[in-house]
Amino acid sequence: MTRFAPAVFLITVLFAAGCSKQSQTANAQTNTQAIVVSAIEAVGKIVPASFEETGTFNPDETSDVAPLVAGRVLATPVNVGDFVKQGQVICELDHRDAQLKLDQAKAQMDQAVFLLRQAESRIGVTEGVNFDVNKVPEVAAAKANYESALAQAKLAAADAKRYEGLVATGDVSRSTYDKVRTQQETAEAQANAVKQQYEATANLARQNYRGIEFSQASLEAARSQLAQAEKALQDTTIRAPFDGYITARPASAGEYVALTSKIATMVRVGRVKLELQTPEQRAGQTRIGMAVVARVAAYPNRDFAGRVTAINPSVDPNSRVFTVEAQFSNPKGELRPGMFATARVLLPGGENAVFIPRKAVIRDKTTDSYQVFTIDGGKAHLRVVVPGDEEGDWIRINSGISGGDSVAISNQSELFDGAPVQTKS
Repeated sequence: MTRFAPAVFLITVLFAAGCSKQSQTANAQTNTQAIVVSAIEAVGKIVPASFEETGTFNPDETSDVAPLVAGRVLATPVNVGDFVKQGQVICELDHRDAQLKLDQAKAQMDQAVFLLRQAESRIGVTEGVNFDVNKVPEVAAAKANYESALAQAKLAAADAKRYEGLVATGDVSRSTYDKVRTQQETAEAQANAVKQQYEATANLARQNYRGIEFSQASLEAARSQLAQAEKALQDTTIRAPFDGYITARPASAGEYVALTSKIATMVRVGRVKLELQTPEQRAGQTRIGMAVVARVAAYPNRDFAGRVTAINPSVDPNSRVFTVEAQFSNPKGELRPGMFATARVLLPGGENAVFIPRKAVIRDKTTDSYQVFTIDGGKAHLRVVVPGDEEGDWIRINSGISGGDSVAISNQSELFDGAPVQTKS
């Protein structure tokens, strides 16, 4: 029995020491002073209903500007990043060949005008007056001769008829009648010859008028060629199709460009489009015209307002999402194509939301989470929360606490889960 005495003694000492330590820890916890904090109640209120999605901004219009004619580049007076107005010159091509063709077309036009005026003057036609063959001087003279000869023939016929009656009564001789009859036949033959001359002159005038029509057709063809030459010269100057920014300019001075070459790429950003990939369960809620509020990393505390302008009717069978497109006014170009955005689509009606001061929320960098200390029964309780939108100095809490919960807004660095606290007003 004596050999076990030292062991029993050692156990007794260790047990006594352990009891003493536990007693000291309990006394320390009992004597811990409460941490003084300021606290405020979480506010619950009704806010517009919405759902949140992410997406990327795209330009309202994108254009790869190509030349309308092939040629050598003389100058490119714009650079990447430049803002250009619609109609501003962005590239100049060598225009000497086009200028020569334009000069040639102008000469052909002048020649066509001269030939038309010459044809018109030949038959006495003036511009803008309808053609009347009897008003052509040669035709009018021939017609007058024919009318005179016809009158002479009618007079000779009347004389012959009168002498025919006198022959029957014996008042004139047969030889006298025959002479008058011969004069009638001569007058009628002369009238017929003059008629044929008149008709020939009129036909010739009509043929000459056909020449005027041909000259007019030639003039129209010359005008068309002149317009084409003018356009070809204009096409050597390449202009911006709309107001926007230059995002690429692959062409350089001295380079030969074809019709398939790209001179520059332009984007219009006065308005931008945000494409949101939305789960199919939202299909019944989303409507054209709904308000959209978006935020980007470049302006973290700023809301940009837009509207839903298009909804893709098809759902992707692989991802089970559909595309919602919202349009945003962007007069200052702050929203740039390619920017990533978080957006809220505002739905009809409202929903309950909880708000607390922003300073009540602590970010834990180790776990990349957000935490809040609630005060209940004189103790602090650590809660992990999901923050939402901010309204001034207040922030919405999507989950983690409820309205009416008391949250600490000071001395959070001294708090831990279960810490005794004393609140002050």
